[in-house]
Amino acid sequence: MPRPHLLVSIHDIAPASARATERWLADLDERGIPGTLLVIPGPWRGSRLSQSPDLVASLHDASSRGHELALHGWAHKAGADGAPWRRAAATLLARGAAEFAALDVADATARLSAGLAELAALDIEPVGFHPPGWLASPGAYQALHRVGLRYSSSHLFIHDLITEQRYMLPALSHRPGGTGEVFAARMMRRTAAAMVRRERSFRVALHPDDLRHPGLRATTLAVIDQALAAGYRAGTYTGLVMRRAAVPAP
Repeated sequence: MPRPHLLVSIHDIAPASARATERWLADLDERGIPGTLLVIPGPWRGSRLSQSPDLVASLHDASSRGHELALHGWAHKAGADGAPWRRAAATLLARGAAEFAALDVADATARLSAGLAELAALDIEPVGFHPPGWLASPGAYQALHRVGLRYSSSHLFIHDLITEQRYMLPALSHRPGGTGEVFAARMMRRTAAAMVRRERSFRVALHPDDLRHPGLRATTLAVIDQALAAGYRAGTYTGLVMRRAAVPAP
């Protein structure tokens, strides 16, 4: 019986979150598990990635230790693009961070290409794309095929853009701040416990703002530790996609 998968991602990696990134990486390295690092190459909360050579060097070092570097949009901020209902949904669900939720093919292609070019200049060549807020429009998915990325992700699925297969691995994460924070942390623990009991694969998403709340960090690490203790196979998104693609369909 194959072991269930645990995929852990560190989101919103940029100069503004470099210290939080190092903290989460230390937690993953302490456990000996690889993570998928979601990099924002454009201007987010200040400077662009290329303006922080120390962070770029740290990302290359993390990659050499087995962590994956993935594209996380261009600037991680939704604009006035797309249909009003899509923009409204993106604002409600992702607090204005869902950059690709309402883009058409041309705009999505332009932003993806800009992000990939910025990373290529830093000798970073991502295999996958994770849309901010887990939200991507139909036009964005068409653009992903145009720029040659291998996979994308949503809140429930990992999408192999070559084989067109979708793998169901729900993503568990926090939404720091607000009156529902404690309730959400409790629900995350309960959901993870149910997944472990059923031996279901799942993902855990780490965000820099989680570290402002010690209880959220403790909850997230407890969920990861529970899965590891149950024998889950920790890996990267690319590792899972390539492994699944190599298995013949039944």
